[in-house]
Amino acid sequence: MTGPTSEPSEGTPGARHGARFTAVITRPAGQSASLLVRLAEEGIDALEFPLIAIGPAADEAPLREAFASLDRYALVVFVSPNAVDHAFARYGAIWPHALPIGVVGPGSVAALARHGVAAPAYRVISPAQASSDDDAARFDSEALFAAIETTLGERALEGKRVLIVRGDGGREWLAERLREAGAEVQPVAAYRRIVPEPSIAAWDRVHALLAGKPHVWLVTSSEGVRNLDELAREHLTAGELAALRRAPLVTPHPRIAETARGLGFDSITVSGAGDERIVRALRAAVPAAAHPAAEPAVHPDVKPVTTNPAHSRMTDSNDSNNTSSQRGATAPVQPGSPSAPPVNAPFTPYEAQKPRRGASGPLLWFVVVVIACAAGVGGFALNRKVTRMDERLVQRQQANDAQTAELRVKTDQAVATVHQMDSQVAQLEGKLADAQNAQQALAQQYADLARNRDDWTLAEVGQMLSSASEQLQLTGNTQLALFALQSADQRLAASDGAQALAVRKAIAQDIDKLKAAPSTDLTGLGIKLDNAIDAVDSLPLAGEAPVAHAKPQAPKPADTAKLAAATGEPRWKVWLQSFATGIGHQLTSLVQVRRIDNADAMLVAPDQGYFVRQNVKLRLLSARISLLSRNQAALKSDLHAADAALARYFDNASKQTQTVRDLVKQVDAGSPAVELPNLNTSLQAVRQYRSRG
Repeated sequence: MTGPTSEPSEGTPGARHGARFTAVITRPAGQSASLLVRLAEEGIDALEFPLIAIGPAADEAPLREAFASLDRYALVVFVSPNAVDHAFARYGAIWPHALPIGVVGPGSVAALARHGVAAPAYRVISPAQASSDDDAARFDSEALFAAIETTLGERALEGKRVLIVRGDGGREWLAERLREAGAEVQPVAAYRRIVPEPSIAAWDRVHALLAGKPHVWLVTSSEGVRNLDELAREHLTAGELAALRRAPLVTPHPRIAETARGLGFDSITVSGAGDERIVRALRAAVPAAAHPAAEPAVHPDVKPVTTNPAHSRMTDSNDSNNTSSQRGATAPVQPGSPSAPPVNAPFTPYEAQKPRRGASGPLLWFVVVVIACAAGVGGFALNRKVTRMDERLVQRQQANDAQTAELRVKTDQAVATVHQMDSQVAQLEGKLADAQNAQQALAQQYADLARNRDDWTLAEVGQMLSSASEQLQLTGNTQLALFALQSADQRLAASDGAQALAVRKAIAQDIDKLKAAPSTDLTGLGIKLDNAIDAVDSLPLAGEAPVAHAKPQAPKPADTAKLAAATGEPRWKVWLQSFATGIGHQLTSLVQVRRIDNADAMLVAPDQGYFVRQNVKLRLLSARISLLSRNQAALKSDLHAADAALARYFDNASKQTQTVRDLVKQVDAGSPAVELPNLNTSLQAVRQYRSRG
C-alpha cells in the first residue's frame, strides 16, 4: 500500500521538504492505519512491507484458564497491543474494576480503550510520558516496572500472583524483576509471531527503491530487523543488500537500534514511541537525494572544463606535489569564488600588434622559442609523470577493490554467523522459558503438597491408631499397640502445629496406660484351652475305670525245710502257715474295693458318656470365646462348670484327667489380667482435629 504519487503543491506540507521520498512501513498488516493517514497528510509516500505476521497461540488453554479466574491475580500485564487485542477478542468479558492493568506504551493504552477498559473507571498503569516533545520518552519493560513500583509500592506484590499476557517467547526481564520483588509470575501466550512472505509486487517496489530512489525504513521490533535481514539474504542481490544496509533506518527504541547495528545497518535514527515522533524522525532521516540542491551560477564568459579521470584519481590520492594544478584541470571554475584562481587576460596575437623595429626583435624571438621548447619538454615530462601516477593509482584501486571484496565476503560470513547465533540464542531462550514454566508448575505443586502435608500426616496417624486399637482388642498384644503409638508420635514430631501437639499429648497418655497395663498372653491361654478340649474325648469316666481280670493268684511255695531251719519252728507248723497265707492271697485277688463319692457317676450309662464329654467340651469352647471377647464373668462361669464336671463324672485318679483339670485351673488363674486399656484418648484427639479442619 502506498500513498499518492503526484507531486505536492506549493502549499502542501510535503512541498516544504522538497522532492518526495518513500517510507517503508514494516509493522504487521492492519496495524498502521493511523500512521499511514499521518504520512499522507505530510505528503510522504508509504509502502507497507510487513516483516512480522501475528497468529493465534499454539496452545490457548493457559490463557483461557487464566481469564476464567482473574480474581486470583493482583496485577495483569499486557506487553503489547497485539496481546491486548488477541486476549480480549477471544476471552475478554467484563473486566474487574479492582484489578489493575500494566501496559508498556500508549499503543497498548489505546488498545485497552478500544475494548472499553480505560482510566479513570479502570486502573491502568503505564510509563509516564516525557514532559516535552524533545525529550525521548521510554516505553519498555524497565519503565513499566518503575511505574508499577511507583503506583503500587515496592513490596506490594510480595506473595501475590501476577499474570503476564504476551506473545510466544519474548523478554523475561519484567518477569524476573517481579519474581525478585516476591511475586508469583505466570506468563501466558496470547499470540505467536510468524515470518511473513511479502508479495512479488512488494518486492518489485523494494527493488526499485534500492536502485536509487530516496526512501526510509521504519522497523518497530528487534525481531522485525532480524526478519528483514533474513528475507533480504534470500531475495536481494549483493548490491541491493549493500544498498539496504546503507539505507536510513528509523526505530522507536534503542534496543532495536542495537540489533540493527549488530546486523550491519549504518544509518539508524531512534525516534521514540508515538506516530508523531516517528513522522518527525522519518522527515529528519530523509536522504540528501530527496532535497534538490540549488544549481550553481556559472559566469557566461567562463565554461566548465571537462574533468579528466586521471586528474580526478590524482585528486583523491591527495598527492601534495600536484594538488594545485589538478584542481585547476578537474573542476568548473567560477569567477569571484574564494577558491578560484584569477582569470587571465585574453591573449593577443603578436601579429595584431604594431611591429617595432629595433635590436630587441631577434632576441625576443629567441626567448620565445626557448620558452616554447621548455614548455614542450615540461609538458612532455609532466604528461609522463601523470601517466605513471595514473598507473599506480589504477593498481592501488584494483588492490583496494580486491581487499574490499574480500572484506565484504568476510563481513557477510560474519553476519551469517551472527544471524545463526541469534537463531540459536532464540531457541535457547525458548527452551529456557519452557524450563522456567515447568519449574513454576513444580513449585506450585510443591506448595500445594506442603499445605496439605499436616492433613496427610494426621490422616496417616489416625489410620495407624485405628489399626492398633483393633489389634489390641482382638489379640490383646499390648507391645504391638505400644509400637504403633510410638510410630505415630514420631510422625507427628515433624509437625509444629497446635493440633499436632494436642494429638501428641493424647498419644503420650495412651502410651503410659499401655506401659502400666499387665502383660497377658491371651494366645497362650487360648492354646491351653484348645489342648484341654482335645484331651476330653480320651478321659476315662468314673464308672469306666479299667478293672483287672479276677483270677486267683497264689504266691510261689517257699522251701519249708530251709524256712524251718531258719526260724527254728517245726516243719509242719511252717508248712501250715505257708498254706494259710496262699489261701488268703488267692481270696484277696478275687475282690477289688473302690470308693466313689458321687453316685451319679455310677448311674451314667455307657451311651450317655458321649453327651457328658460333649457338654464339657462346649463349656471349654464357651470359656475360650469369653477369653477372646474379654467377658470376665462368662469366662469364670464356664471354667468353674467345666472343672466341676471333670471332678464329678471323670476318673480323678487318671493322670489325663488331672492334666486337663490343671490346664483349666491355669487359665482360671490367668484370667484376672484379661482387662486391657483402650486407645480412645488418641482416637478422640484425631477426630477433633479432623472436625475442626
